[in-house]
Amino acid sequence: MNKNATSKIPKKVWLLISLAVAMVLWTLLSINPKTARSFPNVIVVIKAIKTMISRGVFWQDISSSLISVTAGFAIGFILSLPTAILMAWYLPVRNIIEPWIQFIRNIPPLAYVPLIVLSAGVGRKPQIIVITIATFLIMTVTIYQGVLNVDETLIKAARVLGATDKDIFLKVIAPATLPFIITAVRLGSSTALTTLIAAESTGAVAGLGMRIRSLNNSFESEPMLLYIIIIGIIGMLVEKFVKYIERRFTGWQEKRDA
Repeated sequence: MNKNATSKIPKKVWLLISLAVAMVLWTLLSINPKTARSFPNVIVVIKAIKTMISRGVFWQDISSSLISVTAGFAIGFILSLPTAILMAWYLPVRNIIEPWIQFIRNIPPLAYVPLIVLSAGVGRKPQIIVITIATFLIMTVTIYQGVLNVDETLIKAARVLGATDKDIFLKVIAPATLPFIITAVRLGSSTALTTLIAAESTGAVAGLGMRIRSLNNSFESEPMLLYIIIIGIIGMLVEKFVKYIERRFTGWQEKRDA
């Protein structure tokens, strides 16, 4: 099938095709003796929703995780934005902070979770701290690279015209860096979700990540797979929202069609 023919197929059709392929693969895995225990039938997994609701934990787990992820991501973004700008704008700040960011971002969150629990205790607070650290690191690096990529000629021209640092930031750097900020939001939200299980290993009493670990200990693969799928669905919905924001605020940016 050539490119012209495939381009005429609506995206909704491709989505249905993709879903159908996934269902076929899932069914094959569910009937294979070697993988059937890890990938139970889709109908059984859907029925697990009723099971978890009857236990009184389903909605509590989702809401608890969403609170931790949202709070951790928001704090991480608020901290990363000025940090990235200061690193790119002032060389002394960059030389002091950048080595530590590069050092910490290579450490898996599970490694420093026990230290955070020792200092912050158990519950939601350490969860938010872990997610904040993970999102802060990835968003700081992304936004920092965006500020560095601003055309130096534009900044020099603005200075020649008498622009102050504030004018340069608001009228030159901010618009040019916006696509990178949105990319940072996308990466940060994804990181917040992928850090969820590590974050909820801090003595959480509810949450998707906490429940997955609990279900793993009791070998309940059906609800465990259900919760994994829910995390993926939440991630897809967040991605759709970020893309909507991107279209609204960076519509001027030229993009190559796939």
